[in-house]
Amino acid sequence: MRGPSSSHTAASVRIGILTRQILDDKPVKAVFEFDPMGSLATTYSSQGSDIGLAAGLLNWEISNPDLPHSLQKATEEGIDIEFRIVPFQADHPNTYRISLTGKSGKKVKVQAVSYGGGMVEIISIDDIPVNIRGDYYEVLVNVAEGKELTEQEVRLLTDQTDIIESVTVSSGYGKGIILYKMSKPAEHEWLKSLEQKESVTCIVCLEPVMPVLSSRNIKVPFNTASELAGIGKKKKISLYDAAMLYECHRSSFSEEKVFLMMKDIVVLLQESVRKGLEGTRYSDRILGYQSGKFEKARKKGNLIDAGLMNKIISSNMALMEVKSSMGLIVAAPTAGSCATLPGTLIPTADTLGLDQDDLTKAFLVAGMIGVFIANGSTFAAEECGCQAECGSASGMAAAGLVQFAGGTVEQGIAAASMALQNTMGMTCDPVANRVEVPCLGKNVMGAVNALASANMALAGIDPVIPLDEVIHAMDETGKMLPRELCCTGLGGLSLTPTSKRIEEKLRVARQINSVKKHPSDR
Repeated sequence: MRGPSSSHTAASVRIGILTRQILDDKPVKAVFEFDPMGSLATTYSSQGSDIGLAAGLLNWEISNPDLPHSLQKATEEGIDIEFRIVPFQADHPNTYRISLTGKSGKKVKVQAVSYGGGMVEIISIDDIPVNIRGDYYEVLVNVAEGKELTEQEVRLLTDQTDIIESVTVSSGYGKGIILYKMSKPAEHEWLKSLEQKESVTCIVCLEPVMPVLSSRNIKVPFNTASELAGIGKKKKISLYDAAMLYECHRSSFSEEKVFLMMKDIVVLLQESVRKGLEGTRYSDRILGYQSGKFEKARKKGNLIDAGLMNKIISSNMALMEVKSSMGLIVAAPTAGSCATLPGTLIPTADTLGLDQDDLTKAFLVAGMIGVFIANGSTFAAEECGCQAECGSASGMAAAGLVQFAGGTVEQGIAAASMALQNTMGMTCDPVANRVEVPCLGKNVMGAVNALASANMALAGIDPVIPLDEVIHAMDETGKMLPRELCCTGLGGLSLTPTSKRIEEKLRVARQINSVKKHPSDR
């Protein structure tokens, strides 16, 4: 992806794409509303929700290099976009309320939520509850008032194809919606049979936005760290073997395909580190090119000799600078914490003389720890503070390091547990509402914490609290944090006089740059 935040930028691109598909028309007017009590009201512009939503309406990918200019491009394409702060009692801090009008006059209202790490859900269409996460091919069938399809009809239609994974029926406000989730695009003949129903007023087919689809037939070998630990003891498998076992079950891909997909990510991240160290330019950010200065000082011997740790710091700085210059990064697990995992594993592999295959295995192991966190908590700082982002990334990196050392499943789980314990309660209070400060320092801290936790686990240090219990405690702790300290820009460092001065300076600079057709920072 590109952009400062996965829960803001990447998620909003996907929400925009899905909403455009639901409209099933070329959009000419879009109104996006945010609840003032949520996180988006204060951050939608500075953290890229605005450009992400515009890019989604243009049907762009989250990696599109022109993402910073999507608002201008949308205007050129005849799309009138408006952002409003309107109270509507959203249940989730990352709630988007959207009204779209198409070229033909067709209108639709959508409510969507971002859960962190680019994961999204459309929760209502025209105030009717739905559940669309972009991980299926889906067919929306609108049913006229008073002419709802009977359960028997719905069941009959479902039986006509073997690619339907599930079907749900919702109704309200004078109409109903039948939502079919499918493993493949809907069959033409099946769609024709739906169109012939007197009660059906409209049919819309949705393409998935997620890279790996879901299925009702998925049966994963484990969902928690304790279940993994049991398998590790029983079958004596390695961390990597366990991670591969999970990924193959979850995706239905072959081991070769899973490995190659992760290897592509590793190659991308290695290139991102290289570009970051070479230098980045971008006007709308707080910090300029600093990783090169740090690396130069390291090579000259001007720093306290900390060996690998200083290389890790350089790599973390490089990745954060690539992210802040709208370069290509991987949200692992989020954009705000994108440096901790690769910024730890890549320089460590280089120091140990390991190759890309070794890196790929470690990243798969790290992803397995991410599964446990996703199942038991969240990656969104808006819900649980930065412990959910940099803390999670630190736990994932710790397990990846244990894989490098040939550690056991038990040691990998222990390393992740200690790393998460050490970051418990970490707040999210970005300076000037930019995902740069103190985000850079927290990524570096998470990386160094991962290294320490991995070595402690390899030495046999007892984490005391099992990983599953730590994740639960992290989730509970995050929910206790006040909203002011959960990525709203309303507390902590965000309210310091210096932060407010920087925010105003960047706001003015952004207004000046917005009138330029081709900004110099492109």
